[in-house]
Amino acid sequence: MGQCLAELSEKLIDFINAQKLFFVGTATADSRINVSPKGMDSFRVLGPNRVIWLNVTGSGNETSAHVQQDGRMTVMFCAFTDKPLILRLFGQARVIHPYDAAEWDELFAHFPPIPGARQVFDLNVDLVQTSCGMGVPFYDYVEEREHLTTWAAKQGPEGLQQYWHDKNQQSLDGIPTHILKDQ
Repeated sequence: MGQCLAELSEKLIDFINAQKLFFVGTATADSRINVSPKGMDSFRVLGPNRVIWLNVTGSGNETSAHVQQDGRMTVMFCAFTDKPLILRLFGQARVIHPYDAAEWDELFAHFPPIPGARQVFDLNVDLVQTSCGMGVPFYDYVEEREHLTTWAAKQGPEGLQQYWHDKNQQSLDGIPTHILKDQ
């Protein structure tokens, strides 16, 4: 059954590295709760209490707005094959933008270049929780969707900046995301 742990074990790190999908949950004290599915080879474990994930351009930017106001973040992985398991990582996150040059370069280097990359989230994990996952159905991974990377590549750097300006500067609740340096 479930356990609460102070850090990730090697076995849990291996489980994370085998996953193709994870979910991120954030909220401020008075905002809507946001839960987003993520994929695209965008998650890395840097240590037993530190993980990062690369965020690419999307229709909204809730996670960034929430984390900058209230750093709480939960990341969840589910086993869709093999033995059942749900793994949650709780902690405090920070947002690193491309204009945070030195830190961006250091963290972005952990990922393959993905068109549309807009932020890296750096999560200090203070609680690791496992639970059974026996109610999670089996699913087979087929392949990554290429739609988002193809769209971002077609936009080019200027088009992405314009998209961020038009669509990514604030959350649904009007919280600023600071996606643009001068925002």
